Amino acid sequence: MTLRHYILVLFIMLLFGSSYPINKLALNTSLSPMLAASLRMFILFVCLAPFCKFKIPSKKYRLPLAGFSLSMGFGVFIFLNLSLQKATMIAPIIIGAQLAIPFAVLASSIFLGEKVTPKMWLLIFISFFGIFLIGYDPNLKSEIFAILLCAVSAFFYGIANVFSRYIKDIDVKLTNAIMGFTGFITLLLFSIIFEGNTINQLKNIDLYTWLLLLHNGVMVSVVAHTSMFYLYKFYSVNKVMPFYSLFPIFGLVLTFFIFGEIPTLLSAIGGSIVILSVYKLQKIK
Repeated sequence: MTLRHYILVLFIMLLFGSSYPINKLALNTSLSPMLAASLRMFILFVCLAPFCKFKIPSKKYRLPLAGFSLSMGFGVFIFLNLSLQKATMIAPIIIGAQLAIPFAVLASSIFLGEKVTPKMWLLIFISFFGIFLIGYDPNLKSEIFAILLCAVSAFFYGIANVFSRYIKDIDVKLTNAIMGFTGFITLLLFSIIFEGNTINQLKNIDLYTWLLLLHNGVMVSVVAHTSMFYLYKFYSVNKVMPFYSLFPIFGLVLTFFIFGEIPTLLSAIGGSIVILSVYKLQKIK
């Protein structure tokens, strides 16, 4: 990579890592998790819609596009926000989100018939073992449910990756705009049904909360993801993907500065195991 691209990819990982503590700050304003996720998807849709030529996709793309939109736009963000709401410590959630990579490999093996080598199976097992260590930490007993919710979010991310393979020929801006609109509508309906008081919450969102939502909706969901696709024009996926292992480190550092949160020893060991195993997993061609 050129120096300019190295700086860009580090900036992207910084943005990805910032998503978790910033999201937690937004939820700490008493904004409900489903509504917060819905607004993030709405911001994503508004940003991408002007650049899309909307048309009804051919029949072979409709089901996988719906699957991608629901798994990514709804499944990933509803469980991620619920996990952040339940969590008192953010570090286990940041680390748990790394399970998305082994889940994606497993889902690709099951649904796409992609080969999983013995080394990949070993690394997948090691990554799950790292999460088990974190969950076993007696200091994190109150975080078990939040970690489970995060694992479900990671599972949906893995499923979304499988669906994305079926719609790779559709313009990425269009697929993400449809995903954003689908997530916005479904999450808003769930917020109205299960959280209630949605209209009053919308009326009472202050500038500080909107800035937090705009950070995740614009800087993370649009700028960071778009920049990653820009890098894919110059480098192979195998060259870029290993950098994803850096975003938990940025996230943990930002969490320390924002919340003063220091991971426990067992959590640090388990987190290191997860990050290293996922890094090695992404390096396998």
